[in-house]
Amino acid sequence: MFGIGTLPDLLRLVVLPVLAWTAVRDVRTRRVPNVVWYPLAALGLVLLAWELLGHLPPETVLDRLYLIRVGVSVCFVVPLSYLFWRLGGFGGADAKALMVFAVLLPTFPSYVVAGTEFPLAATRLGVFSMTILTNTVIVGLAYPLFLAARNLADGEFEFPISFVGRRVSVGSLSAAHGRLFESPEGITRNGLDLDALRMYLRWRGLTLADLRSDPDALRDPDSIGETFDPTDGAVHRAATDGGASPDLDDEDAVDGDTAAAGAGGDTAAADADASFDDPWGAARFLDSIEGTAYGTSPEKLRGGLELVTTRESVWISPGIPFLVPMFVGLVVAFVYGDILFGVLGALGIV
Repeated sequence: MFGIGTLPDLLRLVVLPVLAWTAVRDVRTRRVPNVVWYPLAALGLVLLAWELLGHLPPETVLDRLYLIRVGVSVCFVVPLSYLFWRLGGFGGADAKALMVFAVLLPTFPSYVVAGTEFPLAATRLGVFSMTILTNTVIVGLAYPLFLAARNLADGEFEFPISFVGRRVSVGSLSAAHGRLFESPEGITRNGLDLDALRMYLRWRGLTLADLRSDPDALRDPDSIGETFDPTDGAVHRAATDGGASPDLDDEDAVDGDTAAAGAGGDTAAADADASFDDPWGAARFLDSIEGTAYGTSPEKLRGGLELVTTRESVWISPGIPFLVPMFVGLVVAFVYGDILFGVLGALGIV
């Protein structure tokens, strides 16, 4: 009743529980250890070499077609994933997962259960890693709708920001993921990363409540005494754990309603800032750490600190825990195949 086309295809199923675990980790911590990807990449290389032996030299059309599909997967999906990461479209873990898929799942696998062959539908291109990518993007498009529904249920719906952000209490930022969707000047897509905020607080040995309790005194850079390891700002990592701002290294980076402070408060803060050479010690902090604290500049850090000390609630961009739609897209790819190809086929386009 249950048959597998090839042993390599059976071994490839190990990717499902691994990606399920990374998806859960992405939701909880927005961090995935690099060590997760090494065994999958090694397995992919072994299986790829195994199958290549059966298609070399390319004597038939099927041999040549297999080599073309592998070439597209490895030579197109891998650099595309890296490019998306460099442009900020993917996190490091997301890019690495897609690179692993390009090697581990370059062509459509085949499984037979109760006389039915899965995936149910293959594309003409036949590059399975591309199918996973397109499925992931399609599933991910539902995330803005989820955010809008959640904001509507919380009574915080504002068009169009509710499709890409959430209003949360400032007190909850210590355990929140994403970045501020605001600056003292208004809505911005380039607000302070919340991991960078936590790095700064850990560097000073402060909590967010400490910062909010006496911002006028703490704004003075002379108030900075002993400093500490900022870590990488992850929610799950205590300040004693150590670690620097991540790039593509050890781990990759996944509700109040009180009215905001008036313009007078922002003006007073700006006047106070003008009296210091380095308000909040922002430049000193960034000069003291390795990396860039998620692209944070002294001005951006100062603006974020002013915001969280003068507001009761703020809009944040929570970001997409992209490994979740990736896992769903992977499962759909194994069972059904390519969602986009299926839709286009139903419309008679392909």
